[in-house]
Amino acid sequence: MTDERAARRIDPADIAAQLRFCGEIKELLEGRGPLLANIQTYGCQQNVADSQRLMGMLREMGFGFTGDPCEAAIIVINTCAIRENAEKKVFGVVGQLVHVKERNPDAVICLCGCMAQQETAAEKLRASYRHVDLVFGPQALWKFPELLHQVCTKRKRVFSIENERGSIAEGLPVVRESGVKAWVSIMYGCNNFCSYCIVPYVRGRERSRKPEDILAEIRRLAEEGFRDITLLGQNVNSYGKDLDEPMDFADLLSEIDKIPGDYRIRFMTSHPKDAGAKLFETMARCGHVAKQLHLPVQSGSSRVLKAMNRGYTREQYLEKVRQAREAMPDIVLTSDIIIGFPGETEAEAMETVSLVEEVGYDALFTFIYSPRPGTPAAKLPDPVSRAEKQVWFDKLLEAQNRISSQLHRGYVGRTVRVLVDGESGDSQWPLSSRTEGNRLVHLKGGRDLIGQYMDVRIIDSNTWALFGEISPE
Repeated sequence: MTDERAARRIDPADIAAQLRFCGEIKELLEGRGPLLANIQTYGCQQNVADSQRLMGMLREMGFGFTGDPCEAAIIVINTCAIRENAEKKVFGVVGQLVHVKERNPDAVICLCGCMAQQETAAEKLRASYRHVDLVFGPQALWKFPELLHQVCTKRKRVFSIENERGSIAEGLPVVRESGVKAWVSIMYGCNNFCSYCIVPYVRGRERSRKPEDILAEIRRLAEEGFRDITLLGQNVNSYGKDLDEPMDFADLLSEIDKIPGDYRIRFMTSHPKDAGAKLFETMARCGHVAKQLHLPVQSGSSRVLKAMNRGYTREQYLEKVRQAREAMPDIVLTSDIIIGFPGETEAEAMETVSLVEEVGYDALFTFIYSPRPGTPAAKLPDPVSRAEKQVWFDKLLEAQNRISSQLHRGYVGRTVRVLVDGESGDSQWPLSSRTEGNRLVHLKGGRDLIGQYMDVRIIDSNTWALFGEISPE
């Protein structure tokens, strides 16, 4: 175990070498005027965390940041491969960048993330999107400076998409755009191999960061005043199984909770097969841990769950929900659901709808099944039409919207504590905030309130959000 673990950790000397590449790129580009980079991130919160590390490395190279790719010397597109629509959107965005390249031939266009690690997508980029200069997968993210240096000095396209063993790289610089929220990856990769999911193939096997590294990062964030810290992993409940001295996720939460400060801890994603009483009891006991649980069920049919290789039945899932609510009666529950898995019948889809009604989720993230080449599910017969799946999907949305609306109405008249975390873009309700359970609350007030906890009285609601007024002191 020790040798295997050591092989997965990037040597600090190699990280130092990447920082030297940052310095060399800075010297190479010196005198070209203001250096700006454009970062576009698609997909999950892990991609957001990855982009913040890319931004950290770019800042070491002397770059500032812009939202306009036409102003940028370097454009980085961090991609998602979970669904076909996400992939199509990225190819559309990349296609448009050919015009940026025509106007500025020196601009460097990079594509990274999960989509880059798929062989079919990488070959399509190689053959049909020749204006893309650098393509690299998640396992190569830590050596971005070295790869970019090759592009800048050798003046040729660079592809780093080898099926590398997953690694852990500590000590990379990070740029966090907000002083309120922070993402902290506690582990990488996935061992579950759900039959519909491409993630284990593009992000590699599970590997946990050392607890002392995680605790040090969270301690710094708390000292810097971050208020909302989310722990990230494809399955956080598997945390620690590969460590030399095993520590499970509940134990990690207990250690984090000891760190002083006025902050909340959230986490995602939590796989139901590994969630249990110890986790729920730890959440209930720890004052810093939000009483919110995202527990993806994916289907309400035990047969479909088995075909998905999820590792639990409908009944086992419902028992975990019961345990969670017994430990935390006011817990906010959310979930992911896929409708139209290959071979799913209408009756099985309606089992999912009935489970949603039985659980009474606060919110759902819902999807119609999207085949991912290279996964077992993509090879299964799928006789049901897209139109019929849409009918099932609409019934699911109707049920969840009714439940969310009813739950939100129950907040009206109550005073709740929220963290003001940003601007909404709505002139009538200019501030956005979140309850401990991560319910969105729109507020009136100035941006000087961002980053503060406030007591607010909920005066209105709809299916998706709450509306509040700040309580007088």
